[in-house]
This record gives sequence, structure tokens and C-alpha cells, in this order.
Amino acid sequence: MSPFRRGNGLDAPRAATGRGSARGDGAGKSERFGRWTESIARGMGTPWFLFALTIVCVAWLIWNTYGPEPFRFDSAALGFTALTLILSLQASYAAPLLLLAQNRQDDRDRVQIEQDRQRAERNLADTEFLAREVVALRLAMKELPDRDFVRAELRALLAELADDEAAGDGGHEPSARAQTPRDSSARDGAPGRRHD
Repeated sequence: MSPFRRGNGLDAPRAATGRGSARGDGAGKSERFGRWTESIARGMGTPWFLFALTIVCVAWLIWNTYGPEPFRFDSAALGFTALTLILSLQASYAAPLLLLAQNRQDDRDRVQIEQDRQRAERNLADTEFLAREVVALRLAMKELPDRDFVRAELRALLAELADDEAAGDGGHEPSARAQTPRDSSARDGAPGRRHD
């Protein structure tokens, strides 16, 4: 077994086994650290953080400028050195935390884009299938008799029946046209072939 364990990427789901991770303890700690940096970056990006930072800086400046001399902790004569140091530290940590959070968001976006691409391919395949089915239905509908054809056939049959009735009232045999194909084929001795 290799002494170095390589964690799975974002393409493999993480097993949910209690507090531990199937990818190793180091990967779980890295994930926790990533979530922590994201929460800090989200907090620093809110208007409330800017408002609170402004209030703290204004209070700091007012206290160290107009407050009682023995209780001042940052000298206005030295240019508020402690405040400058604190704001510099905050800025120096904020930038890397924001970059870490942005990298994690980029990884999530990459996975989401891949899933969207696969979903779009499935939708395209489904749409093409439905288009082929619609074309097949249209072709099948063209082969079906339309209303005018059925009416013409019914009129022809009604005319034949009227002719047969007229011929039957006169005591004559039914016309040869009125015989069914089976009757004519049985009379001819041929097996049941249909004549058009």
C-alpha cells in the first residue's frame, strides 16, 4: 500500500459515514477547512460586516482621539498604529480566504456545468426521438384513407345497393357486381382470392 493516499476528485461521491470520511481523515479536515473559509468569505462579503467594521473603526478613532488620556490604547500622534496593523492583518487574511472560497466555487461550477451538459444532451436526444416519432405518425396518417375517399367509397356502395334493390324488385338475379369475391371464387373453383 502506498504511504500517500490520493483523495477522490469531485467526480466521485463522498461516502457519508458518520463524522469520518471514506476519503481519509486528511480529506475530511480539508473539507471542513474549506467550508470554514467559505463561511468566513461569505460573512466578509455581507453589508453587515462592512457596517460593523465601519462602526468599530469610527469608535476606535473617536475613543483614541477624544477619550480619557489614561484609557487610550492607540496613539493618534503615531497615526493609529494598532488600528493600521489590525486592518492590514484583516486584509492580508481576507484575500487568500476569498480566493480559497472562489476556487471551491469554481470546482462546484465545473461539476454543475458538466451535469448541465449531460442533461442538455439527454434533452436533445429525447427531442430528436420525439421528432422522429412525429414524422412516423405523419407518414402513417398519410396512408390512412381520408374523409373524401371514404365518402366516395360509401357513395359507390350505396349506388350498388340501390342498383341491386332495383334489380331485385324486378325479379331478376342480383348482378354479378354484387356478388362477394368469396362467392365468385367458390364458383370458379379457385381458393378465396380477392378481386379488386
